[in-house]
Amino acid sequence: MVSVFAPGRVELLGNHTDYNQGFVLSFAIDRGITFSGVLRADEKITIHARDIGEIYEGTVQGLQRCEKQLWANYVLGVIAQFRNRGVPVPGLEVEISSNLPMGAGLSSSAALETSAAYFLQHSLHTTFSKFELARIGQEAEHTYTGVKCGLLDQISSIFSEKSHATFIDCRSFEVQTIPLPPKARFIIANSHASHTLVRGEYNERRDSCETAAQALNLQALRDASPLLLESMSNRLNSVQLKRARHIVGENERVILAVEALKNGHLDELGRLMFISHESSKTNFENSCPELDALVDAARKTHSCLGARLSGGGFGGATVNLLKAGNEVEISRALKEACPTVECLLTGAAAGARCMD
Repeated sequence: MVSVFAPGRVELLGNHTDYNQGFVLSFAIDRGITFSGVLRADEKITIHARDIGEIYEGTVQGLQRCEKQLWANYVLGVIAQFRNRGVPVPGLEVEISSNLPMGAGLSSSAALETSAAYFLQHSLHTTFSKFELARIGQEAEHTYTGVKCGLLDQISSIFSEKSHATFIDCRSFEVQTIPLPPKARFIIANSHASHTLVRGEYNERRDSCETAAQALNLQALRDASPLLLESMSNRLNSVQLKRARHIVGENERVILAVEALKNGHLDELGRLMFISHESSKTNFENSCPELDALVDAARKTHSCLGARLSGGGFGGATVNLLKAGNEVEISRALKEACPTVECLLTGAAAGARCMD
């Protein structure tokens, strides 16, 4: 029996910057997915999803995307990527369980992919690097779910360290961990608003960013400064310009936030988070009324240092930065602003690990 755990993540800053080869600041949270089971002597695949009471059954040789049980595709895609790398994957019987809210923008999908990859790595005694395991999860999502995600979620789930933020350069894929001040606390406010990225708005945003970079003769929007973008704005249509303004500004905010954390300036990190949300709302247009209400309520408490949507957007959750001692006040304000909200107090947790 092999049992592994992979955490979800929260994105402090760096909204949609990963696939633009930019910068991201994130951390793993203390909730995630446990993936346990054994390999089989035959080719049968059985996946028990304990929390939703469903079972997927198939075979390795008949491996293909499942049209009915969509959750299974995150695991099937990982199996396919191991096989694509020349690993003879046998049958398996596994169970997955989660204490991570689904659809909250906390990357339950990447946690599932990562836990499946770690299970296969440990069970089959492969030696893929941490970065290659992250790529396996990304490619599984591209091919089996249709979401052209970057590597932010998988890297955060794998590389994060306890009590640290994770800074990712999404061009070189250099990863740094930065200590968080001991007084920092985070509340994730799950709005329970609709959050569906597959074949939808996420892919449209990525396409707009890529065509904007092409119009500016850049490899990626990471290479644009605010001055360059405004001087060449006539090359872009109105939608491309808004999307580009968000990405260019967000990259600058991540760099400033890293310096703020290194100097222990939580107030500055919070200020950048509020600005980031406003840009998501007006430029990237991936917020929604529930998320806007939560951020506005947090700002009005004056004890919340910063708040913004986290993840792909279009629903899901906000992340709220505060100092220890203000948890009750801010949670109360969030619940008054959005009756459906679920507030999760979390710290920065360690990345994926084998539990045996």
